[in-house]
Amino acid sequence: MAALPGQRLYWLPTARDFRRRLAELDAHRADRSFWDGAIALAQHNLDLVETIQLDRLIRLNSGAADSRPQAARFIRLAILATSTTSHLQPGIRIGCLRRGVNVDIYEPGFGQYRHAIADLDSEFWGFRPDVVLFAFDAHHVSRGHSALSDRSAAEERLNHSLNELKRLCGTIRERLPCRIILQTALPIIPALLGANEHRLPNSPRQMILSWNEALRDLAEQEGFDLITPDQYAAWQGWGCWFDPTLWHKAKQEISPLVGPLYGDLVGRVLGTQSGLSSKCLVLDLDNTLWGGVIGDDGPNGLVLGAGSAAGEAFCAFQRYLSNLGERGVILAVCSKNDEANATAVFEHHPEMVLRLKDIACFCANWNDKATNIRSIASTLNIGLDSIVFADDNPAEREWVRSRLPSVRVPELPADPAHFAQCLSDSGYFEAVVVTADDLGKAGQYQANKERANAASAATDMDAFLAELRMELIWGPFDDINRPRVVQLINKTNQFNLTTQRCSDQEVSAFERDPRCLGLHFRLLDRFGDNGIISVVMARADGDETLVLENWLMSCRVLGRRVERAVLAVVATEARSRGYRTIVGKFRPTERNQMVREHYRSLGFACVAEDASGATTWCFDVDSFADLPVPIDITER
Repeated sequence: MAALPGQRLYWLPTARDFRRRLAELDAHRADRSFWDGAIALAQHNLDLVETIQLDRLIRLNSGAADSRPQAARFIRLAILATSTTSHLQPGIRIGCLRRGVNVDIYEPGFGQYRHAIADLDSEFWGFRPDVVLFAFDAHHVSRGHSALSDRSAAEERLNHSLNELKRLCGTIRERLPCRIILQTALPIIPALLGANEHRLPNSPRQMILSWNEALRDLAEQEGFDLITPDQYAAWQGWGCWFDPTLWHKAKQEISPLVGPLYGDLVGRVLGTQSGLSSKCLVLDLDNTLWGGVIGDDGPNGLVLGAGSAAGEAFCAFQRYLSNLGERGVILAVCSKNDEANATAVFEHHPEMVLRLKDIACFCANWNDKATNIRSIASTLNIGLDSIVFADDNPAEREWVRSRLPSVRVPELPADPAHFAQCLSDSGYFEAVVVTADDLGKAGQYQANKERANAASAATDMDAFLAELRMELIWGPFDDINRPRVVQLINKTNQFNLTTQRCSDQEVSAFERDPRCLGLHFRLLDRFGDNGIISVVMARADGDETLVLENWLMSCRVLGRRVERAVLAVVATEARSRGYRTIVGKFRPTERNQMVREHYRSLGFACVAEDASGATTWCFDVDSFADLPVPIDITER
């Protein structure tokens, strides 16, 4: 369902009492509750004016002592554009806040992006951006281009522009460990031939299309990320995104009216880069996966499959969900239903696309859905902020929003034919990279269910762990496994000693530093491959001390003593390099309290604690003795 003007964030609930809530926020700007209220208000379908009003209030509060939301990631974003983009800043700030990112934005003067990079004393370098967004507009890309130029001249011009962009990106990367985002241009230059424009391959419009394809190739080659307004404008209509009058008056390529959506697109990518995209989709059943109520209509009375438009729409939605699962999104069920009736549809209905093997956690009972979603999060060892809940019932959606504000709850349209597009448009499962571990996620969670069943039947935990026949395969950071290592660093929140986030460039630099030790660990057992489940980052402090800057592990393998095996590898590597002491750091967050005593449990001694609760721990390498663990350890 294409978003309509004024409904560009249609998957979000409408803020019917926006003015009252904004006034309440204004009255409590000095309170610690201000940011909670601001973040909650940002989770609504705000139009341009509402977005500007909320952004203005937030910026007025920027001087307060508690001016930055504690739960949000802070990112410095530099926008280097050839068109005017200052009008898009409110949408970017609110879109980022909606995704858990607090962003500070820098823009040089109009058209000054080259100077900002070339002058090493410029504000750009002083700003030290974490992320740089390059946004070249269509007129800039196609300027001076003639439809009568020959093909070689057109290709030369395209390559010249691309080489300039690569040179600018290279200069930035040499000095800053930042991520780079490329923005495609809107192909807004009118066609010269109409529907057969491809027969004039050197036209300015074709030049823009070639530029956008080249940007996609460049992003793939260099590890850049993309924002693609051309894709959204093609779907929604150029008139939503571009106003020729505003271009000639103010050089605005992207219309202010689409600012809230554009800001949400930027927020998605920045959130995803920070590991803040959702992991799990929790699904209602009746009138969500099929038409009808299984308890009343029975399996034969359900609307599902060929024979009706609605039945085919539900099947199309299930196919989309199946593809999401194959891509790495965890699928779960939360339904007010009798479990036997509900599971029977998955097992026996001939038109079902999804089967029980596709569902990582199946929760069908008569408890309220907020309670069941908490149970699902606990069972899967994921945070509530990693969950998206899809339900056709507005009352159930509002109940979950009110009880679990960190759970994302899209406003599904009334027509099931639009369910899949709504989930796609919401961007909750936005990703900038897909790893081999992502593609195997469904199988990993199915194996986890088998492990859980085996564990519940076991009476002796030591014997159970031995029967798992676990093998821990470890190795140093490398090019092949870096995408998964970076993903794990930025997405792991609970078993994470310092929650120190790193970009791909920072991890790559860490690999090359001879004073650093970066290790990744993969766990296999008789049920299958768990994938890369742990990362350790350590750095030398002098000749005899190795400091663990970061240690994190997937919660999928908790309780299996893997951390002991990881320590055995780290201690052995430290000893082989001549280090006599290992120092561990713990920095508390809202999410990692489960590892507060992690180092103590492994034999470290606490040597310091500050007012924030951060602790420092020491371990004597010379006195290390292998901890008894039922795991075979293999170096890759």
